[in-house]
Amino acid sequence: NIKRCIEGSDLSTVDLVLQPIASAAAVMSDEDLEAGVAIVDIGGGTTDIAVFHDGILMHTAVIPFAGCNVTEDIKRGLGVLRNQAEAMKVKFGTVLPSEANPDAYITIPGIRGLPPREIKVQTLASIIEARVSEILEFVQFQLKQNNLSNKLHGGIILTGGGSMINHIVQLTELKTGLNTRIGRPNINLAGAQSEELDHPMFATAIGLILRGYNDFESGKKMNATKGNNIY
Repeated sequence: NIKRCIEGSDLSTVDLVLQPIASAAAVMSDEDLEAGVAIVDIGGGTTDIAVFHDGILMHTAVIPFAGCNVTEDIKRGLGVLRNQAEAMKVKFGTVLPSEANPDAYITIPGIRGLPPREIKVQTLASIIEARVSEILEFVQFQLKQNNLSNKLHGGIILTGGGSMINHIVQLTELKTGLNTRIGRPNINLAGAQSEELDHPMFATAIGLILRGYNDFESGKKMNATKGNNIY
C-alpha cells in the first residue's frame, strides 16, 4: 500500500528499509555497532527493535504496542478525550509514579459546559507505567529468547517519540538490567536546523535520508568507475 501511494504521487520506490535499521543509522555510532547495542524505537503505533553486535545485524522484531496505546490507556482510564490524553502524556507524563509529585493535580476543561476536572499526576503516572512496563517486558523477552542480552556491551538505545516520556531510561534499566540512553540523530546533523531536528522522533526519517544519500553516493562512485559521467 505504501508503494502504491508513492507511485500514485508520480514517484518511484528505489529501496525498502526496515524502520529500526533506518533509526539505527541515525542514532548509532561505529563504536555502538562494534560493542553491541539494541535500538528500541518506540513510535506511535509500534515499538521496533534492531540488535547489532560485532558490526552485524543480529535480530529484528516489531512489538504491536507503542505511544498510541499509552494515550488510549490514559483516555480510557481517566475518561478524557484523546487529544487531552496525548497532551497530558507529553506535558506531565512519567513512567515512575514514585517520582511524581503526590500533591500535584492536572486541571482539564469540562466537556460541553461541564465543570473542570482535576486529575492526580500520580494516577496518570501509574497508567503510563503499566503500559510502558509491558512494552519493555516484550523487549526483554526478545533479547532473552535469542540469547542477546549478554552481547549488548553498549546497552540499549531508546529512540522514537515515545522515548521522551520522563524517567523511561531508569525504568528500562530496571526492567532489563542493561545500561540505557536516549538516541538522538545529532551525530549526523549540522547547520542551522540541527537543534530543531535533534529529537528522537525524527530518527527514522533522518536515517532514511542518510540511507538514500549513501546509496546515491555509492551509485555515483560506481558510475565514475565505469566511465559514466551522467549522475
